[in-house]
Amino acid sequence: MNERNVINGTLASYLAWAADFISPMRWFLLAALALVLADLKFGIDAARHRGETIRKSRAIRRSINKVIDYICWILVATSFGEAFGTPFGIPVLPAIVLLVVYGCEINSCFNNYFEAHGSRLRIDIFKWFKGKNDIIVPDERKDDNDPPPQPGDNEKSGR
Repeated sequence: MNERNVINGTLASYLAWAADFISPMRWFLLAALALVLADLKFGIDAARHRGETIRKSRAIRRSINKVIDYICWILVATSFGEAFGTPFGIPVLPAIVLLVVYGCEINSCFNNYFEAHGSRLRIDIFKWFKGKNDIIVPDERKDDNDPPPQPGDNEKSGR
């Protein structure tokens, strides 16, 4: 009976430490889940627009893989916050790390949304962080549906 109490007490102290460690990051977990679900929805819409077949098993597998990746990134960001943010007085260090990671997913969500609606725009929110205003740019990739260039398209008319 005494051994059981020691095991329960040890487990409770470890779980309390883990809950205290993860508690500040619960909103980032919720944001990660929302971003993964949005990317899943817009990615399926974009694939339908491209005429690709949608395989549910692959979509679910990739989404679960993203959730696990984000949990790992959240743990890394929290660890950086505890190791470097707290001693050096930078309480927003985990948020900065996750903003960079989530920025990639936000770009993906916007780009899938525009592609699903037939737009050739691309979003890069990292340009916004650099202070640039041109975060939306036309896509320069060649599309199979584009007409071939005609002679003189790039030349200025001499009239």
